Amino acid sequence: MKTTIEMSDDLANKARAHAAAAPAPLGLGVIEGFFGPQWRWAERAAGVRFLAEQGFAFYVFAPKRCDALRRRWDAPWPAGEWRRLAALRERCREAGLAFGVGLSPFALYRRFDREGERRLAERVEVLNRLDLDLLGILFDDMPAGVPDIAWRQCRIVERVRAESNASAIALCPTWYSDDPVLDDFSGPRPTRYLETLGAELAPEVHVFWTGPQVCSARIDRRHLEDVRGRLGRPVLLWDNYPVNDGPRMSRRLHLRAFTGRSELPGAPISGHCANPMNAAHLSRIPLATLAMLYADPAGYEPRRALRAALGRLCDEESASCLLDDHERFQDIGLDGLGPSDRRALRRRYGARASAFAAEVAAWLDGAYAPTPEDIAEFGQA
Repeated sequence: MKTTIEMSDDLANKARAHAAAAPAPLGLGVIEGFFGPQWRWAERAAGVRFLAEQGFAFYVFAPKRCDALRRRWDAPWPAGEWRRLAALRERCREAGLAFGVGLSPFALYRRFDREGERRLAERVEVLNRLDLDLLGILFDDMPAGVPDIAWRQCRIVERVRAESNASAIALCPTWYSDDPVLDDFSGPRPTRYLETLGAELAPEVHVFWTGPQVCSARIDRRHLEDVRGRLGRPVLLWDNYPVNDGPRMSRRLHLRAFTGRSELPGAPISGHCANPMNAAHLSRIPLATLAMLYADPAGYEPRRALRAALGRLCDEESASCLLDDHERFQDIGLDGLGPSDRRALRRRYGARASAFAAEVAAWLDGAYAPTPEDIAEFGQA
């Protein structure tokens, strides 16, 4: 029988062998992967055009509130929703944007028997009709409950690889960051969880990672090198900015330009996808600054990038208002605004015929707040 040290060495050797055949790079993208209210289909279609114009390479459809991908992932897909998703896929194809879907087979790893394999194969067969560029298998924000979870998740991914016609496959681990908050959500992470994934997954499989925290203020090369060593491959960065889901973050609008990412262009990652806000138009402001960072890393300056994004995307009055107020929206949030301030801001933005202003007004009215069901799932573990 092998000792623990010998088994650990085996994992490390497998990971190093896989590192020689890293996943194909995906570039810069967006993953609609938040809790709470989803984007409207018209917002997604317009967002495809925006992403293509800004130089993004891919978009992944994976809203947590889409039951057909998460809570009822193995139930028949609602016909109307499927038609809209297929139309969105075609819109991405026309724009030259790679298209992906994130499937969250909820807690399937707890009992992945023949029946579970059958249900998974049937869902992948449905998704094959979209001819996906990327299929994500997402185990984020789920309870664990089994000691060999890494091995089970690898089995699921291998089954997906055998059934899927997607050009690329990506796994989101249950512990997708070193942040200890995930141990509160999902339970204590198993010993050498990442190393096991790295050793058992095929080398071409991407692995999502959010950085040192779930919502990382800074992501540097040293951290990414460390995680690459454990996984035996560069990570596919799932950047939780400007996302503002959940009971606390939904009280703020994240409108500042991207910061703390100056080392990412040219870093050891297989791609970088940002998770946006529930407010689709307002999300474009920080997303545009991320594209600027990658287009000109040496010349990027956050405040200048923010001004440029506002000037490019908004009408002059809305841009001026947002420049004046964005720090209050991000740093103070709804709970820090007094009733009179909120009323004044509501009048200010409600009077403007702008999609950006309309979303600020809706946020002030609490339109993007998560439902009790969202909150229950967000912190269920």
